[in-house]
Amino acid sequence: MRSIDLDQNATTPLDPAVLDAMRPFWLAGGNPESRHSLGRASRRGLERSREVVARVLGASPAEVVFTSGGTEANNLAVFGLATGAIVASPIEHPAVSGPVERLKTRGAYVTRPDVDREGVADLAAFANAIDPDTSLATLMLANNETGAIQPVARLAAIAESLGVPVHTDAVQAVGRIPVHFHELGVATLAASAHKFHGPAGVGFLLVRSGVSLPPALFGGGQQRGQRPGTPPVALIVGMATALELWQADSSARMARWQALRDRLESGLSRQFVVVRHGPHAEESRLPQTLNLGFPGLDGDALLMQLDLAGVSVSLGSACSSGATTASPTLLAMGVPDDQLRSSVRFSLGAFTTEEEIDEVIRRVGAIVGRIATGRPIRT
Repeated sequence: MRSIDLDQNATTPLDPAVLDAMRPFWLAGGNPESRHSLGRASRRGLERSREVVARVLGASPAEVVFTSGGTEANNLAVFGLATGAIVASPIEHPAVSGPVERLKTRGAYVTRPDVDREGVADLAAFANAIDPDTSLATLMLANNETGAIQPVARLAAIAESLGVPVHTDAVQAVGRIPVHFHELGVATLAASAHKFHGPAGVGFLLVRSGVSLPPALFGGGQQRGQRPGTPPVALIVGMATALELWQADSSARMARWQALRDRLESGLSRQFVVVRHGPHAEESRLPQTLNLGFPGLDGDALLMQLDLAGVSVSLGSACSSGATTASPTLLAMGVPDDQLRSSVRFSLGAFTTEEEIDEVIRRVGAIVGRIATGRPIRT
């Protein structure tokens, strides 16, 4: 039975073209800080990649800080910017909510403004939560569970007018929708390569020019001391290549995702009752993310049976997949109890096909039908 991966908000497979771009830098060696020819070649690959990231994301090369991934980038921003009270949305990924909670144990006052029923931040509540003691406001750009795109630029305009920097976790947005750092107006932005068919183990933090961000590590002074350590040039080249591939195909990719996502939803809704969690307006949704509730069913049982049927999906964030508690995002949205534990996230990648979507519709339909009627499920 062919396996089908519809859990690509968790991670995406490496694009073969990205692997080809990385291979020479893995095989040749050369520290980019070295002054010999191998070092210079490595340095050229590093700096070209920095320029690519800046160009695709609407930043300047000097604003790009390479990291080991989204978690490190988010931690650098939160710990570096927060010097007092924090305003953070209740739907943040653990890579943001974790450091925020750690700062809370150290005495930081944390406010979590409401989101609406569609999982979108309430800007009025955010603005009301900001006071003279607020040192940081943080709002993800796109939610990892529902795909809800957040009004980050509007929040940044409000917060920055009050002298409060805004950080955005853009891990689920970069490589899925156009992102322009300067137009967002935020102080910092985090992203991770493995979400857009780049390699795992590398990401970046964009730090706006003029924003002071103290380092968390100390060493050789690489990257102007903001993130010292020998950079993994092959991984960084791979990330930049993946971004270039996204940019070259972005319009077609988004249109294809939207069509496949809607085909999946309509195919399932024709067979039984499903409830979509997230925004109704297309401009407020990621094109490749679909969160559906199956009222009356147990999500864990559905997930297990889909796995046995060769379909990879998720109940929410892969970073908390071992948790038995309900999704914080769905809780914040006020999703009823009978749907909280029956909701499944489907997320597509660049190589997802129409044939795979149709096969998933067939497999999900068969499994849900058997679970709902209590008939034995064959594996």
